[in-house]
Amino acid sequence: MIARIAALLTSLAVLGLVPVPAVAAQHERAVLAGGCFWGMEAVFESLRGVTNVVSGFSGGNAMTAHYEIVSSGMTGHAESVEITFDPAQISYAQLLAVYFTVAHDPTELNRQGPDDGTQYRSSIFYTSDAQKRAAAETIASLTAAHTFSSPIVTTVVPFVAFYPAEAYHQHFAAHNPDYPYIVYNDIPKLEQLRKKFPQLVKPNSVAVNLTRS
Repeated sequence: MIARIAALLTSLAVLGLVPVPAVAAQHERAVLAGGCFWGMEAVFESLRGVTNVVSGFSGGNAMTAHYEIVSSGMTGHAESVEITFDPAQISYAQLLAVYFTVAHDPTELNRQGPDDGTQYRSSIFYTSDAQKRAAAETIASLTAAHTFSSPIVTTVVPFVAFYPAEAYHQHFAAHNPDYPYIVYNDIPKLEQLRKKFPQLVKPNSVAVNLTRS
C-alpha cells in the first residue's frame, strides 16, 4: 500500500498536481549574497556537506529576476547563491564562517571588489529563526573580536524568494577558469578557503582544481 501511495504521489508530481519539495528533508537551505555570484558559488560548492549551489537573485520580484535587469541596480535584487547542505556534515554556522572570512568582504557597502551597486550588497536571507539567531551571533562575535578594521555592513533579512540566474552563470568558475575576472577576483578566495578551512574542502572540488595551495 505504501509503495502504491508513493507511486501515485510521484505521478501527480510529474503532472504538476502536487508540489515537489525543493530540498530533501534531511537537507537545509541557505541563501547568501556577497558580490558577484560566480565567486560565491565556487567557494560554497567546494565545501563538504554542500550538495548543490545555484547562482541567482533574491530581494526583488520574479519579473525583474534577469541578469541584464538586475545589473541596473534598481530591482531590489542582490546577486545571491542558494546553498543546499547536509547539517549532519556542515553546520550553518560553519557556512557563515566561510561567508564572512573567505567568500566576500562584509565591510563593503553596496559593492564588492570591482563591482559597485546594491545588487552586490552583503546580505543574509534567513529561512528560519535559528538562521536569524546564528547570523546575529556571528556578526556580534566577529565585531567583538575586532576581526575587521571597519564595521560589518551585512544585512540580515527574511528570505522571501530565490530566482536562479541564466544557465551560463551556473558553475561559471569551474567552466571558465582562465576568465580574467575569475583569475583576479575568485581564485584568490579559493586559495584562502584551502588555507583557512582545509578540513571543509571537498577533494577534487573547484577549490582544489583551480588552485595550487
